[in-house]
Amino acid sequence: MSLPVTKVAACHLAPVLLNKEETIKKVISSIEKAAAEHANIIVFPETFVSAFPVWSTCKAPIDNHELFVKLVESSLYVDGPEIESIKELCKSLEVVVLLGFNERSRVSVGGLWNSYVLIDENGNIGAHHRKLVPTYFEKLSWANGDGSGLNVVDSKYGKIGALICGENTSSLARFTLLSQGEQIHLSIWPPAADYQRPGTAKSFDNITANKIRCGIQCLEGKCFGVICSSFLDEDTMEFLVKDDPSNEEFYRKQSQGATFFLDPAANEIGDFLQHEEGIAYATFDLNKTIVPKQFHDLVGGYNRFDVFKLRVNRSKNSPIEFEDEEE
Repeated sequence: MSLPVTKVAACHLAPVLLNKEETIKKVISSIEKAAAEHANIIVFPETFVSAFPVWSTCKAPIDNHELFVKLVESSLYVDGPEIESIKELCKSLEVVVLLGFNERSRVSVGGLWNSYVLIDENGNIGAHHRKLVPTYFEKLSWANGDGSGLNVVDSKYGKIGALICGENTSSLARFTLLSQGEQIHLSIWPPAADYQRPGTAKSFDNITANKIRCGIQCLEGKCFGVICSSFLDEDTMEFLVKDDPSNEEFYRKQSQGATFFLDPAANEIGDFLQHEEGIAYATFDLNKTIVPKQFHDLVGGYNRFDVFKLRVNRSKNSPIEFEDEEE
């Protein structure tokens, strides 16, 4: 039986900053546009709804209270009407959508997670994942996630897994997806490619690092990969500079992230977007993952499961467990 040949769309777009209503409209129109181009899988960047908190890179936490309130107000409940509308659209268009968003907590008015939902072609949430460990300054905005969303969605377009930004550095998280038969690896990223002061020595090229991290997954797992970054548009830049004029040079020197695709040998294929908004496309022929598995099949013959064991806790974190008396 032949494996799917799948067209993938990666949305290299900017959200309508801190405005969930307008951003959701942009999500819906982008899904419709990509589906009209016959895309089967449509990917949106990290916390696309409705902002990545770039301001936390250079402002003290005590100066960010107002922006954090706005971030909370522009965030979504996973069981809210906005996600429901995307689920209905996926079902009607028979597409798979990965949407990154700031997720609100039902039990904490100030609790946020960096999350995604992976919605299948039947309109069901196949994976709801909260970033395991917020990176560096992200801890000022988001709580730790859990392992409950570390699962691969078995769609008719292929077996799809995803990780958020720095999680792609975690060998164990990546292997958890590979061990479930992952064929397409989606990685989602913020808008800027580095967060360093002008004039300081460059220590981290994020575009190169992202290609390496996703490329390792492709090479080790013999799967296809997507690097989907959001776009830092002028509206966002003007907002940041107006709110924080003392750091204008810092904001304006940030380089754009990039959106592109990798094959099972970690070679770039399809479109590449960086300095302009748009939707990038690539076609993944999953039949081309078979022969590479002959060389190194880490979840098959090229491993020693009697030597190495990985245990993953996929229970959902909860602040409390009640033990009620039986009536």
